[in-house]
Amino acid sequence: MQKLSLVLITKNAASQLEPCLASVRGLVDEIVMVDSGSVDATVSLAERHGARISHQDFLGFGPQKRLAVSLASHDWVLCLDADERLTPELAAAIRTELASPAFVAYRIARRNSFFGRYLRHGEGYPDWNIRLFDRRRANWTEDLVHEFVRTDSEIGTVTGDLLHDSAEEVGSYIAKQNKYTDIQVDQLFKAGKRAGVGKLVSSPLARFIRFYLFRSGWRDGAAGFAHIAIGSFFAFVKYAKLQERWRQHEDQQRR
Repeated sequence: MQKLSLVLITKNAASQLEPCLASVRGLVDEIVMVDSGSVDATVSLAERHGARISHQDFLGFGPQKRLAVSLASHDWVLCLDADERLTPELAAAIRTELASPAFVAYRIARRNSFFGRYLRHGEGYPDWNIRLFDRRRANWTEDLVHEFVRTDSEIGTVTGDLLHDSAEEVGSYIAKQNKYTDIQVDQLFKAGKRAGVGKLVSSPLARFIRFYLFRSGWRDGAAGFAHIAIGSFFAFVKYAKLQERWRQHEDQQRR
């Protein structure tokens, strides 16, 4: 089996980290963690699991994850968030694939929890993510938010689920999404992107139709509706903020 490094970025993740690290026991050869200033027990908990820890002020999700990948001792890396954990089926499938890898990167089906239950449809599942890859042929993008792994090679699929055990309340989830839209708007504005009324209307509507109807999000009941409705609302918020940003910029230019 290829030597494998678990790579994480963390900040104040002590309440979530233990199940994550326990789920990779016996699978990974090292744990590499880049922490951006935890003031809880995150670092001490990771040390008890034998993690090699570096400290770096937060650079944005993409750059922070790229840094963590670069610090791994092995070229094959498994990138997880602190609130994620492998099912036993997924851990066994990763072990099998790494015995003789047919691809340089593998996607994994992430199952998101919301309203205290795991979603089975909509955008909650399968939430495909590339998390297992050979860093010589793949890596995270530089995006500050909504980063993803990019490779120029064909992508394989590992069976089994990656459980996303977010313990957030609705209020904190909304606050996080609001923060993400701020970062996205900064990127769009710097790239010269604009959004008209058509984008304000079509983006949230298309998102809701895609995930609630075509991807059967309605089958997850109230949890599925709330998850997709919040995501659709913030698709609107993002472009509303972008319009506001351009209006403020143009007002300043006229002064």
